[in-house]
Amino acid sequence: MHGPGDAGPQPHVSFVRINSSLAVAAYEDGTVSVWSLMTGREPIHRYQHNQRIQALALGSEGATVATASGFEVKVESPDDKGFWQTTGTFEIQKLVNFLNLVPDVLGSPVAVAAAEDIVYVLKGEDPGKILHSVYGQPVTCLDVSAHEAAFGVKGFGWLLNEPNQVLLYNLETSQCLKKLGNSMGDFTCVNLQDSPPNMLVTGNKDRRVRVYDLRKSESLCSLYAHRLGVSAVQMDDWKIVSGGEEGMVCVWDQRMGTKLWETHARHPVRYIWFNSHSLITANIPDEKTPRGSSIMDDDLTAHYKHRGIIYAYEFSVDQLAVESVLPICRSSYDEVTGYNYNIGLAVPYDNI
Repeated sequence: MHGPGDAGPQPHVSFVRINSSLAVAAYEDGTVSVWSLMTGREPIHRYQHNQRIQALALGSEGATVATASGFEVKVESPDDKGFWQTTGTFEIQKLVNFLNLVPDVLGSPVAVAAAEDIVYVLKGEDPGKILHSVYGQPVTCLDVSAHEAAFGVKGFGWLLNEPNQVLLYNLETSQCLKKLGNSMGDFTCVNLQDSPPNMLVTGNKDRRVRVYDLRKSESLCSLYAHRLGVSAVQMDDWKIVSGGEEGMVCVWDQRMGTKLWETHARHPVRYIWFNSHSLITANIPDEKTPRGSSIMDDDLTAHYKHRGIIYAYEFSVDQLAVESVLPICRSSYDEVTGYNYNIGLAVPYDNI
């Protein structure tokens, strides 16, 4: 549908997802394309929605794709012979804001969708089961693990003693296990799936990153992180990486509650992912097509200014290509610091 030989203007890409074997893109015209990372450039599967796609999810492992368009959620996956098929189509009452696939599920794929103030569990041919619904309290963020779903809820405010909270639900019993937080700001991001067992990390419009132990109600630590609000967050056993609306990425030591280093780009941070040796971040502009940003316009300065940017950091100390590590991250105490690549280290001459 959108190959390199297609004539005419092609629709813009609205969502992309990737795992260890697949890459998926959703286009503005409702088209979804799936590629294998092993077999080459041509898509191995395509399907079409009649309206613009509002949410896209890809399983963390395997080959399951879920999309939401209009009042419809569609789940697609290959059968045992490798032929793609629609494993579920669900009609829901409201437009979907967030969509996730539950990891490590045996049998039919399970999706969790948040549509305004309702959270659905979508499985197989069953009609959508409502996990949570409180009229007038919209869901502001969502994440799922193998057995639980965590989502931020916008409360009615202090007048009705309903502050903004993060709710934790068991996906099998549909029971609310925990109510976390007590904030005037909306919870803008939550990360449950990548967090250590019994842990959860959140970001809020009140500029704070909070880490919760799910066995307790109070936060373990609360970090004043981003002056325009937190937009993305992830944690492991000892560190937290957070991104903000102002374009800053910060790395924190959770145990000490201190910032290790930070870096800044022009646009809000919309994506963060890291493992033991790598960090990937994406700064994406809110305004996708501002005036003067077209490549055909005379003012190329405006064009470059409105581009988003992706950063990939590598912190492996055992790699052969030493030069791929930034000099500021290899400097020692007896060396004069050079260009810092816009990274602010807590101790400028530290070895990372």
